[in-house]
Amino acid sequence: MSSSSKNSRLAFDLPNRAPNLPFSDAILAGDTLYLSGRIGIDPSTGLAPPEVEKELEFLFSGFTAVLAKAGMGWDDLVWVQVFSPDLTLWERFNMEYVKHFHGEFPARAFVGSAPLLRNGRFEMMGIAVKKSHAVEG
Repeated sequence: MSSSSKNSRLAFDLPNRAPNLPFSDAILAGDTLYLSGRIGIDPSTGLAPPEVEKELEFLFSGFTAVLAKAGMGWDDLVWVQVFSPDLTLWERFNMEYVKHFHGEFPARAFVGSAPLLRNGRFEMMGIAVKKSHAVEG
C-alpha cells in the first residue's frame, strides 16, 4: 500500500439510511474500518422490533452489509463494543453473535448502558482490519 493510500479516508453509508445523520456508517482509514454504533432497527417502523431475535437479525445484517461495502467480513473484526440497558440479554446476544465467526473472536466488551435510541436493546460498534492472505514463515 502506498503512503498516500495509508492516509486516505473513505466513508461508507448503507442505502436507505435516514438522511442528514451527522455520522457515517463506517470510515475506512488505510486497512482499518471503524464501524459506527448500530442498532437493530426495523426499516418499516424506524424502531427496534419488540422481539429480541428480530432486533438482533436487523443489527447483524446491517453490520454485515457495512463490512461487505468495505470488502470485509466478520472475521476481519478485531474489536467490538456492545451497549445494552439490559444485561440479562447477554446470553441471548451471544447465541446469535457467535454464528457470524469462522475463526477467532475479536476482543469485545458488553457494557451496561442507559436507555438506547429507538427502543434498542443493543448498540454495537467495532473496528475491523483487512486480513492479509499472505502466509508468514
